[in-house]
Amino acid sequence: MINQKKSKSGYDQYVNYKTFGIAVGLFALILLLPMPASMMDVAVEYSAGEDHVLDFLAQDLFGQAHHEVEQWQSLSVRVLEKNMRQGALARDTIAKRSLEQTRKLGLTVDETHFEKFSAWLASNEPEAFKQTMIRAHALRHEQLSYADLNRQQQIKAERAAWHIQVCLAMVAFVVVCFLTEAIPLPGVAFCIGLILVFTGVVSRREVASLFWSDACWFIMGSLMFAAAFVKTGVDKRICLFLFKRMARPNIKWITAILILVIAPGASFISDHALAAMFLPIALILFNNSRGTDGRPDLELGKMLMIAICMACNVGGFGSPSGGARNVIMMTYMEDMFGITMGYGQWIAYGFPFVLIMMPVLWVLLQWRFKPQVTDMTPALDSLKQDMARKGPWNRQQIIAVVIFLLMLSGWVLEKNVLHQLLGVRLGIGVIAIAGAVAYMLCGVVNWRDYQEKVDWGVVWLYAGAIIFGKVLDSTGTAYWLASSIVEAVASFGFATGQALLTLGTVVTAVLTNLMADGPAAASVGPITLNMAAIAEPGSTLVPFMGLATAASSSFAYLLVIGTPPNAIVYASGLLEPKDFIRVGLPCFIMSFVTLTLLSWLYWPLIGYPGLKPF
Repeated sequence: MINQKKSKSGYDQYVNYKTFGIAVGLFALILLLPMPASMMDVAVEYSAGEDHVLDFLAQDLFGQAHHEVEQWQSLSVRVLEKNMRQGALARDTIAKRSLEQTRKLGLTVDETHFEKFSAWLASNEPEAFKQTMIRAHALRHEQLSYADLNRQQQIKAERAAWHIQVCLAMVAFVVVCFLTEAIPLPGVAFCIGLILVFTGVVSRREVASLFWSDACWFIMGSLMFAAAFVKTGVDKRICLFLFKRMARPNIKWITAILILVIAPGASFISDHALAAMFLPIALILFNNSRGTDGRPDLELGKMLMIAICMACNVGGFGSPSGGARNVIMMTYMEDMFGITMGYGQWIAYGFPFVLIMMPVLWVLLQWRFKPQVTDMTPALDSLKQDMARKGPWNRQQIIAVVIFLLMLSGWVLEKNVLHQLLGVRLGIGVIAIAGAVAYMLCGVVNWRDYQEKVDWGVVWLYAGAIIFGKVLDSTGTAYWLASSIVEAVASFGFATGQALLTLGTVVTAVLTNLMADGPAAASVGPITLNMAAIAEPGSTLVPFMGLATAASSSFAYLLVIGTPPNAIVYASGLLEPKDFIRVGLPCFIMSFVTLTLLSWLYWPLIGYPGLKPF
């Protein structure tokens, strides 16, 4: 672990068979329950919907079955099916997609075939084309049933429904294990993989590849560069730079500065990077502060760690750059309804949420944590003396900072600038690992430093969280959960206006604590946006619903796996899963209240150009 203090943590515990038995019992109970009809409907949609839509489109548009059409025609119907699943039904909306954007849909696209598709698409009459797409959409989401399938397709649908039921049972198992720490949390990550393989949801080959992702590489690389900062003493210098000029270095002012720097920063740069950068700084403050018993104050450490991750989480909605969820919802609104929201326009709607939640978070931290050590003067004095003995910046410290700045620049620029220069998308994870390797090549660290100072359990923990979220998305479990909640509460009058906004917020906020924010927004977004469009067509309810869905997908305050910043601060070794609940639950409630008030009072005040109020 990065924290060198050898204190007892969840990793030192053995299995608590009482609470673990509850988790296993819930898992078994859900598997034994009768399967709801709605679960089979989703299974039919996910297992056979694509094939039926492809055949329908090929027959309707080209007069032949999908397997009989020419290659460019086959590409055409596959592109249309992918767009339809995102809610893009209009000809002109689909025509706006470039070759590169089409490839991002997961299709292998030949340039010549794409040109033929584009020319053919332009030749279609817009209204007739849209009616065809509407019928295809209705076929997949409303008309297709188990009885319409042949026996082979029925077997496939039954297997898909079983996978959804397994994943639902796995949700109960994982949540209980994370909340109670029935077994060490990295062990839960391995249980996720074992459950998925033993139940046939994924194969042994698939599970190995799913465990690693760009986000997981990022966390690993981030913890490595944090270890380099600790070894070289750069963390101490940054800490002094931030806090040494404070007239009153009280913990209240320290947490205020952390929130003031991190939350707005998370609106524009990676929250992962901010959490990783401030983790060693917070650890320095903790390790240099002593309580009345002469030992570091654990409550102080918890307070600092939670301040970092919660500040990252509340800042993500402030601008489109704050997270993939924001860009996903912007894309959905444009593709599905032709509503284009600019960068500055998003900030006008979203940044007030960040400004309000910053003081709210600060108050919650002071309320929920009561550290013995409140005066940080001795800690900062100790740091000053230590830095005075070490003298000016040395070569290793300068190299460590330069490499970090290059990494930070890469994280900011990789999506656009580096992608255009190199012709390949690197991803923030690859850049983080490249930085970690650069530290070794430059002699800043050796492998022993990484081995001893990096919490490899957290790396595996987040790897399990990634596969957990991906499977909830790919099997249709997240879609089933969202649609089931929507249908269940529809009878209570959640059908129009503000009630729909509230419902969309609740559904997204619940799901985002179980899976990454991007997949949560991607799964729930089409549901919430279509609800809004049906209830109040042509009104501001549609863009406001998109904003509310993006905002609530950042409410992942409750579990270690909620966001990468949560997992990164957990690597300190100072936190237990219940510590996230201490502030996360009231922060969840206050975020919900803040977002609701903004959508009631502020957003209608500024409205949306070209759309009527709802």
